[in-house]
Amino acid sequence: MSYSEIDYRVRDGIATLTLNRPERLNAYTFTMRREMLDAFDAIDADDDVRAVVVTGAGRAFCAGADLGAGGATFDREKSQDMFAGEDDVLDDGTPRDGGGTVALRAARCLKPLIVAFNGAAVGVGVTMTLPMDVRLAADTAKFGFVFARRGIVTEAASSWFLPRLVGISQAMEWAVTGRVFDAAEALRGGLVSRVVPPDELLPAAYALAAEIRDNTSAVSVAAIRRLMWSGLSASSPWDAHVADSRLMAALGGAPDAREGVTAFLEKREAAFPMKVTTDLPQEVPDWPIRP
Repeated sequence: MSYSEIDYRVRDGIATLTLNRPERLNAYTFTMRREMLDAFDAIDADDDVRAVVVTGAGRAFCAGADLGAGGATFDREKSQDMFAGEDDVLDDGTPRDGGGTVALRAARCLKPLIVAFNGAAVGVGVTMTLPMDVRLAADTAKFGFVFARRGIVTEAASSWFLPRLVGISQAMEWAVTGRVFDAAEALRGGLVSRVVPPDELLPAAYALAAEIRDNTSAVSVAAIRRLMWSGLSASSPWDAHVADSRLMAALGGAPDAREGVTAFLEKREAAFPMKVTTDLPQEVPDWPIRP
């Protein structure tokens, strides 16, 4: 599909997904939601994509929900933008939170997702990135889980993701105060893993993506991503051991493993032959599973 509120392109095995409403600080809309869901489908279907950089156009990453509807912005009876619509509802008929549909689709992605926060990331602008794998920030970026200051609640499944990323105490401080904080605090709290000057942000993100592209098996990366995220809710290390064992058995004799070991012994770069779209073992966890 053609996109009007995001930009999506692939170059040299790295996809770039750019939130692209710079005149509105990339504020989130129903259209942006629909386009992001489509882009994640394209990412998983394209074996040429080995890693993804997610960023924003202009001076913001995403300023949160577009508040153009005023006080009715979050009213399910009056505003389509914040919900998935009648085509995607819970068992009781409640329309799903739109940010949550994006977050959970990102969680299911089979490619590593690297966020480059080029500016403000507020509300859904930050919560939808929590299921992504690595978050880098420009030192000028700002963050805010501002929901309590708008009379609503944390969304996009962030009540599950945020405490697991930063701990319950830090998550509660940010969520119940709703205050906006700077990149240095985001780094101290564990929300981002690196803070760099603005002109170094995208080069750092692309360097990380290139390291993945140039050195790893796409199937291994997809399997590891699912193992890591699903392991956050495993009931014990035994569950993780079972999942690891099944995938070691499935992949240990596969072409990528033979190539990886042979290349190491021959002191050359590996050329992994397996593809995510055709060779992903059935033992890879199906996560998150919709009940």
